[in-house]
Amino acid sequence: MNTPVAVLGAGSWGTALAVLLARNGVPTTLWGRSPQAVVDMATARANTRYLPEMKFPDALGISGVLETCVRDAAIVLISVPSHAFRDLLDEITPWVAPAAGIAWATKGFDPGSGRFLHELVEERLPDHPAAVVTGPSFAQEVAQGLPTALTVQSNDDAFAQRLARLLHAPTFRAYTGNDILGAELGGAMKNVLAVATGVADGMQLGLNARAGLITRGMNEILRLGTALGAKAETLMGLAGLGDLVLTCTGDLSRNRRLGIALGRGVPLSQAVAGIGQVVESIVTVDEVVRLARRVGIELPIAEHVQHVLHEDMTPEEGLHALLAREQKPEYPE
Repeated sequence: MNTPVAVLGAGSWGTALAVLLARNGVPTTLWGRSPQAVVDMATARANTRYLPEMKFPDALGISGVLETCVRDAAIVLISVPSHAFRDLLDEITPWVAPAAGIAWATKGFDPGSGRFLHELVEERLPDHPAAVVTGPSFAQEVAQGLPTALTVQSNDDAFAQRLARLLHAPTFRAYTGNDILGAELGGAMKNVLAVATGVADGMQLGLNARAGLITRGMNEILRLGTALGAKAETLMGLAGLGDLVLTCTGDLSRNRRLGIALGRGVPLSQAVAGIGQVVESIVTVDEVVRLARRVGIELPIAEHVQHVLHEDMTPEEGLHALLAREQKPEYPE
């Protein structure tokens, strides 16, 4: 497949996607910002920090030269934390080839402004096809070759199909769609809700509590998504429900692990340090609540997660506040 792809971001997910593409015969270069990390990966032919058991295919290129990676790519796939997305996008914009497509596997919002990531891409690279790659996918399981399904949502159907074909593999199924906003919302909100279910599990509140939080959390995603113009089928699909279930129940989820630690009484700073990687919910929760208030939507679970992550209340206080809410119909008329 003669479609050179530059994967920007050598964390666990960026590395897994780059290796997947290279295994599929796609000319792929993985870029990392840390010069030492780039040297280490090139020497070991593996990302020994994040995915030590995932050996790099011989065809996978490793580079620390951002400009060259971007200029030579037919598709630029960004996989960095949401707080780094805008700065990286600004950095690469002058170098993106005229016909190149832009994709991202980042989940979250632009911190501070609360804008969706696709809005930043449209503003800086308006004449390029754009797509988000999202869904229920742990990098470690992709590295192990375990079955995975995700979705590529784009404003350009041909680009979505093209990128999905490059990703598609015997154990990796890529679907397509055209609801970028809905896909981004689902991928961001599930991180916040995973903290809530993690807290409940850390407090040993049982499977009933977990199921209730997942279900009511899905309701919060749907209500906010509907108000923002997302498609219900997107939110009930891989980008929404699928990712929510995985992140709320899978112990590979950093956001769930954060919630478990908090539920067990571990202080926030210590819990984050123990995880050792970026925990998106800490930044994302503020943007989710801000969005909801802008459109006049109440999100009780997300709001209480915000209070807990801001350390305005303990997990126990947050739980009691949720349980003390008034009785009402599950689906008001």
